[in-house]
Amino acid sequence: MRIHSCLLSKNKIMIRNYWYLVALSVVIAIITIQTEQFYVFILFFGWLIVSYIQKKTSLFVLFISFIAFCFFYIYIPATSDIQTTNPYIEQQTTFQGQIKSSVKETSKKVEFTFRDSSTQLDVLAVYFIDDTPPHASHIISGGTCTLHGEIVKPDAATNPHQFDYQTYLLQQGINYQLIIHSLDEITCEGYSLLDSIYSMRTTLLQSTLNNINDTTVSWLHALVLGDDSLIDEDVIDIFQRWSLSHILAISGLHIGIVVALLYVILVRTGLFTKENAQWVVICFLPVYALIAGGQPSVLRASLMVLGVIVLNKLNWKLNYTDVISIVFLSLILYDKYIVYHIGFQLSFAVTFGLIISQTWISQTASNTMKVLQISFISQMIILPLQLYYFHIFQPLSILVNLFVVPYFSIFVIPALFILMLVHWLPSFIISAFGSIFIFIHKHMLQFIQWIDRYLDYPFVIGEISLYMTIIYYVVLVLLMKALESKKLHSAFQYGLCMTGLIIALVIRPYFSPVGSVTMLDIGQGDAFVIELPYREGVFFIDMGTPATFPSFEGTDRAYNQVIKPYLLGEGITKIDTVFLSHEHVDHFGSLRYALEDFLVDEIIISPFYELDEVNEAIWNKHNIPIYRMGFNETIERKDHAFQALSPKENKYDPNENSLVLLTELGELDWIFMGDAEQEAEKSIEQTYPNLQVDVLKVGHHGSNTSTNKSLLQQMNPSYALISAGRNNTYGHPTSETITTLEEAGVHIYRTDEDGAVQYFFTKEDSYFKRFIQR
Repeated sequence: MRIHSCLLSKNKIMIRNYWYLVALSVVIAIITIQTEQFYVFILFFGWLIVSYIQKKTSLFVLFISFIAFCFFYIYIPATSDIQTTNPYIEQQTTFQGQIKSSVKETSKKVEFTFRDSSTQLDVLAVYFIDDTPPHASHIISGGTCTLHGEIVKPDAATNPHQFDYQTYLLQQGINYQLIIHSLDEITCEGYSLLDSIYSMRTTLLQSTLNNINDTTVSWLHALVLGDDSLIDEDVIDIFQRWSLSHILAISGLHIGIVVALLYVILVRTGLFTKENAQWVVICFLPVYALIAGGQPSVLRASLMVLGVIVLNKLNWKLNYTDVISIVFLSLILYDKYIVYHIGFQLSFAVTFGLIISQTWISQTASNTMKVLQISFISQMIILPLQLYYFHIFQPLSILVNLFVVPYFSIFVIPALFILMLVHWLPSFIISAFGSIFIFIHKHMLQFIQWIDRYLDYPFVIGEISLYMTIIYYVVLVLLMKALESKKLHSAFQYGLCMTGLIIALVIRPYFSPVGSVTMLDIGQGDAFVIELPYREGVFFIDMGTPATFPSFEGTDRAYNQVIKPYLLGEGITKIDTVFLSHEHVDHFGSLRYALEDFLVDEIIISPFYELDEVNEAIWNKHNIPIYRMGFNETIERKDHAFQALSPKENKYDPNENSLVLLTELGELDWIFMGDAEQEAEKSIEQTYPNLQVDVLKVGHHGSNTSTNKSLLQQMNPSYALISAGRNNTYGHPTSETITTLEEAGVHIYRTDEDGAVQYFFTKEDSYFKRFIQR
């Protein structure tokens, strides 16, 4: 018995200070699951074996790390394994089960996670708010409820780099959405402690909303209660661009400030001893973590603080690296889907980076330099994740964080936490407090907006491969070790390597021999992107957005959800030329939004394009040259030729006046028909009797007023591209057009079935690729 006890004690000592290796083993398991390749596993455990041979680690640590890898490799589900289809639940309209999450209410919807008792599947129940304010107080988190609604599959991405809502929900273990038509039909019973806590959160949100001015309460909700729905979207965009999003998400920074503030208040007022104040903090943190929204960053920070306090009380000696590693493992054991949460990934990456660099930071005497070091480490450690999710890196964000983080830490977060505690005081006191806060905060936001306006020079890098990520982190670790050891010459060399790596990512497209043509799936509209090899030119042929009914005006939805993510994902910051076929919103409607984010060198339209005053003013505001391309004119842009085959004369119809372009891409002849209809087609047929093409962009989304058999027979294309929205009200593409193309032996690609369609070409090879594989 004594020998067994000694062995256990020895093993505990052997694993102490090495929990980070167990955590890294789990990270390797996650990477292996996602990539379905084991080379990272081989590299990692090869390094561990070498460390064991060199007696830098023990056989027990190696064994535990391997067991952890195997267990979590089986335990954590791959996205492909989560997706299931259940015919039974798809036929249901009445559901009984338990609410598994908090009930989230915004100005647009009410939603919560619901587990159906008959299938044991989790669904996202959603009620979309109309003009009538909802009454959701009877919905009990953790309660047993009966719901009525319609089961639907969440929308999946249909374009490269587009946010995939279906995958997002799958990575939370959710396969379906339950669309609820009336909250009044929901009945719940039972009691839940979680519901009491969530109700407390709802009460706080409502009472602060009623007693505090709109500007101040929006920041209080975001920074103290974890609800940023009231923050202006432009502010959120700026914070995201400048890597300040961590300030808007409650994290270790917020928890540390709140805990410190609470502890000082309890001890300095003499209400509690230091010992009892610690017990109050231990009881307070779990409750506050849920009141603050229960996001992974909040849970991580709360558990770390709890762990440190409890370990000190028990006199257990574990370093901070061990604590964060154990918290990391515990959260995954509690919720295996949490590994896919971006907040979980960013929070642990930053915290782990700061902990392993604490020796280097502690060597610095200047507090200003320490803040700069923390900012540097925080930005560098999350850079690959930032590029993966957002494709942008702001080099100046390190300096911006230098003064923004202290401002929020010293002033904003403490002030808002105190305001939440005292918001029940007389209104004139709260009003005065809010006025002071707004006066100071307004000037800081204006300063940040000034920086964004005049110093916004981001690196738009696009996606980063796993290979480059591994190289990046290896170099970063070597850099940190060199700085910690004060080997400045080596640190400088590693810093140059990191800089070279980032520059290589930026200039990567300019060394790629691959060109592409992408028919983006924007719904009922056209948007084609041409990227020449070696990034010699980037062109758009139309940049539309689906028209809304009944106004037939466009929105920024297609731009924000499809066009902008695609450009950023490809690392594109400048568009050389935008060709607009005609003046219908489904062909030009997204251009006005793109001009705000990207450089556009030129817009080319037909001589008969009727440019309205609003769009002309927008184009002039950005000093965009406008060129009217005449009939049969051939122009070169970036040494690439385009010929205008139509319009020959003014038909007084925007569709018939479509600018029809002929160009060669990847040794194939392409014709882009815009919305040209049969009259324009007959003119092209008569004017160019020997015209033959390889790829036809079908006119007018496949309408039966386009694609006449005679012109098709003359052009003899091998491929046809049709851009049309799913289940559109026009019935595009029509069965007549599809039959005409099929009878001509043309291979058809269409966005309503294939999603985005891409054509890749080099000097030696070329091929088409559907985004949705059928």
